[in-house]
Amino acid sequence: MSQLPDAPSRREFVKKSTLAVASFFIVPRFVLGGKGYTAPSDQLVIASVGVGGKGQSDIAAFAKTGKARIAYLCDVDDRRAANSVKAFPEAKYYKDWRQLFDKESKNFDAVSVSTPDHNHAVTTLAAMQLGKHVYVQKPLTHDIYEARALTDAAKRYKVVTQMGNQGASNDGVRQLREWYDAKTIGEVHTVYCWTDRPVWPQGIAWPTTGGNVPAGLDWDLWLGTAPAKPFVDKLVPFNWRGWWDYGTGAIGDMGCHLLEAPFRVLDLQHPSAVQASVGSVYVDEFKRGYFPESCPPSSHVVLKFPKTSKTKHEVTVHWMDGGIQPERPDELGANEQFGDGGNGILFIGSKGKMMASTYSADPRLLPLSRNQEVKVKQTLARVPGGADGHYGQWVEACLAGYGKQELSSPFELAGPLTEALLLANLAIRGYDIQRPRATGTGMDYPGRGVELLWDPKQLKVTNFDDVNQFVKRTYRAGW
Repeated sequence: MSQLPDAPSRREFVKKSTLAVASFFIVPRFVLGGKGYTAPSDQLVIASVGVGGKGQSDIAAFAKTGKARIAYLCDVDDRRAANSVKAFPEAKYYKDWRQLFDKESKNFDAVSVSTPDHNHAVTTLAAMQLGKHVYVQKPLTHDIYEARALTDAAKRYKVVTQMGNQGASNDGVRQLREWYDAKTIGEVHTVYCWTDRPVWPQGIAWPTTGGNVPAGLDWDLWLGTAPAKPFVDKLVPFNWRGWWDYGTGAIGDMGCHLLEAPFRVLDLQHPSAVQASVGSVYVDEFKRGYFPESCPPSSHVVLKFPKTSKTKHEVTVHWMDGGIQPERPDELGANEQFGDGGNGILFIGSKGKMMASTYSADPRLLPLSRNQEVKVKQTLARVPGGADGHYGQWVEACLAGYGKQELSSPFELAGPLTEALLLANLAIRGYDIQRPRATGTGMDYPGRGVELLWDPKQLKVTNFDDVNQFVKRTYRAGW
């Protein structure tokens, strides 16, 4: 499961790059010089794919470390790239990452990927096959199969990896781990994670009228691995998140920030089962809409995890989005804020509870009075700069070389986390699968009320095959 689909353009790309299978194990430049050698000018030379929006802030953070040089910029949309082009005037600009990699691969050490979700994996794998370190925005991938493939590839190509869930570097998640390891709240059996996302349209029909492709946007390159469709207004640059062809919904946007804490605190790995219920919209006063191309406006997913080295029993994790929240804990005062208001994480243990906000920020024991009473020894090193230090941590690790420095969210950890939230999406999509009734009138929804049983080794649901079609996409021809 370690290779993504080998489309014709992939073979052509590999041929042009003069890379045979045996030569995929390329050693990064700075390793060739031996111990203590770093990239020219003691800087990591970075090529960035996707340089508008979050990509813009990512490369600015890399450059701010003083140990990274942004040498190449790549974006399918000249309008979105304009600010980065202005900020890094010496960087060479490309629109197609395949051309960038083909022509410049000998001239950079690492790649930052901040594209829409559906193009994360194909770009990232190509970079790793060239021996490049990679920093990839969350979620790591669009599909479960891709997440497993990138996790395996990071080990195979021995490159330094980091997913862009900055909260993994926050002090908060380390404080939560220290409280739990000190048995402050006993054995955790249930966790709730919730968000007020989406803040973009979901649960709607695909627009019936198209639009004119803006000057500077290469629509075909933007589509990349996704099916060919005419351009529609208001999809780019943000609302693509609500469409399954491109995005991964609210959990794809926020899950890596909120589910990260329970994964690290409890050492969770692969879920064994998942079930979901979703909100619906009404197309008129009497009829609910059915829009399988679009993520639902809200959902509640229940994931079950086998016991781990940190738990004695199975752990149940609830995911809620669209403004749905769990019941307020009795230990929380009526006017005390639950989470951060719109988002939060709640751990329920046999001897107490603890909660945190987005990025695992502001960790608190419940009732809040316990935070003045309970003191535990600091056992985990903090990342300098916390969430902001997430970028510098990766830069330093790249300069040191593979396996030399600890990272907060390497693919070894980010891959299983991403798989879990994408399994939640599998259940969400399965909830709305339709089948004609045997009577010939109306439709049945066979995925509703079903607990999906997950086999992490085979990467498949064993008791409802209809959803397995979403484990691995078929890429568009040429990708």
